[in-house]
Amino acid sequence: MSGRAYTPAAVGPSAARGRRDAARPLGVAGLCLLALALIWAVAQFVPAAHLRDALTLRDFTLLSRPHVDSAANFVIHLLKPSLFILWGAALVAFALGQGRPRVAVAVTAVMSLAPLTAETLKPLLAHPHVQVGAVHVAPASWPSGHATAALALVLSAVLVSPVRLRPVVGVLGALFAAAVGCALLILAWHMPSDVLGGYLVAILWTALAVAALRAAERRWPSSRTE
Repeated sequence: MSGRAYTPAAVGPSAARGRRDAARPLGVAGLCLLALALIWAVAQFVPAAHLRDALTLRDFTLLSRPHVDSAANFVIHLLKPSLFILWGAALVAFALGQGRPRVAVAVTAVMSLAPLTAETLKPLLAHPHVQVGAVHVAPASWPSGHATAALALVLSAVLVSPVRLRPVVGVLGALFAAAVGCALLILAWHMPSDVLGGYLVAILWTALAVAALRAAERRWPSSRTE
C-alpha cells in the first residue's frame, strides 16, 4: 500500500490551512469580546456617551406613529420565544436534511447560547440610563435580548444556506436584524448601545460556532463541506 497520501509533506499544508481557518473566526470572537467590554464601559462610565445614547433613542421615538408602532410590534413579535424556537427547529431540520449534522449542532448552540448570554448579562451589568424627556429605559437592559435573537437567527440561517444563496440570505437577514433594532428604539424598549451589544453577542457565538465547525472538519473530515 502506498503511504504517499499520508506523508507529513502531504498533510502538513492542509493541517496548517485548517488551523488558520479556525483561527480567523476565533479572532472575530476575540474582537467581539473587546467591543462588548468597550461599549459597556463607555455606556456606563462616560457621561457624554450616556447623553448621546439617550438623545439617539429620543430621536428614534420621534418616528413613532400608530402605523409605525404596529409594524414595529409585528417585527418584534416574530421573535417571541415560541416562534424563535420554531425558526430554530426549522433551521436545524433543514441542516439535518442536507446531511450536515455538525451545522445543526452549531445552529442549536448559537440560537440557545446567544440569547441566554444576553439575558444573563442584563441583571449583572445593569446601570442607570440618562432620561431625555419622557423616554426612559430600565437599568437592566444591556445587551438587548431581542437584538441578540434577531441576529443569531439571521446568522444561523446563513450557516445552513447553500453557498450560492448565502449572499441573498445575508442581505435579507441584515435588513431584518436592522428592522428589529429600529423597532426596539422606536418603541423605546432599549437604548442604542443595548441593540449594538445584542448584535455583538450574536456575532460572538456565531464566530465560536464557525471556529468549532472548522476545527471539527480538520480533525474529522466529512464527505461534504459544512
